[in-house]
Amino acid sequence: MNKLSFQQQTAQNLATIEEHLKQYLPLEQGYQETIFSSMNYSLLAGGKRIRPLILLETYRAFCQDEPDEDVFCMMSALEMIHTSSLVHDDLPCMDNDQYRRGKYTTWYQYGDAIGKPFGQAIGVLCGDALLTYAFEIASKRLEASSKPRQLGKAIYLLAKKTGIYGMIGGQTLDVELTGQPMDAGQMEFIFRLKTGALLEASMMMGAVLAGADEKTVSLVESIAANIGKAFQIRDDILDVTSTTAQLGKPVHSDEKNQKTTYVTLYGLEQAKKDVDELTQDAIDTLQQLCGANTYLENLFLEMINRNK
Repeated sequence: MNKLSFQQQTAQNLATIEEHLKQYLPLEQGYQETIFSSMNYSLLAGGKRIRPLILLETYRAFCQDEPDEDVFCMMSALEMIHTSSLVHDDLPCMDNDQYRRGKYTTWYQYGDAIGKPFGQAIGVLCGDALLTYAFEIASKRLEASSKPRQLGKAIYLLAKKTGIYGMIGGQTLDVELTGQPMDAGQMEFIFRLKTGALLEASMMMGAVLAGADEKTVSLVESIAANIGKAFQIRDDILDVTSTTAQLGKPVHSDEKNQKTTYVTLYGLEQAKKDVDELTQDAIDTLQQLCGANTYLENLFLEMINRNK
């Protein structure tokens, strides 16, 4: 960490992420100005940038070379895909939320170009646009990459972890089971795919771009799977124990939408215990792979111990 504290390194990393993300944003002009505006609003509305942070620091854990544009491009694409899922999650047909991170959600936000809120239709198109644009910038990067094979594998991993065998597959079951009882197997499936898949992609892409072998990438996937599950359990805990002011979005939304959560299935105390065990397992495996990695370990702990 070059003697920088965790907070200083995070601030530096976040500045790098924001700088490169902005470089890929479309200009708000032309007949499709509204879709550009909604995309940019969604991407710049805040957020912890956890996934690109994990990608960047995983790359550094396995490679001594400075991150190149391949890494920065995939960090940006990853954040666009994560944001696209949030835009869609907030729609009335899904969670029907008007606030996220203390701001209006995309569909509820006023669009200057159209003189009214973006609305549901633009919300759908915005999520679609971010998802598609992510793969546009990633595939275009292949032309200039000095290691196109590794970059191509990273793009494949991102597509797989995003699609029907990843995030979208998990979200589908989550939507289908809204208002219905959910068993442990179904919940495990949803956690692994809906939340865990993009976190797994983050670490796996970082390792792949760093040149890690298949065995290492597989172990990295298991680390991220544990962190992803712990992260989702923590989210369920916060929905019960936090406030709208602290969380920056409505609390008790799972109860409102009649969703079975880890807390309703196992209870609050067991949920807290499982978060701790999953996190420790992830950190132990990380230490076996690359020794003490203070930054990644602290990042995992901050993700899991967050209050919002």
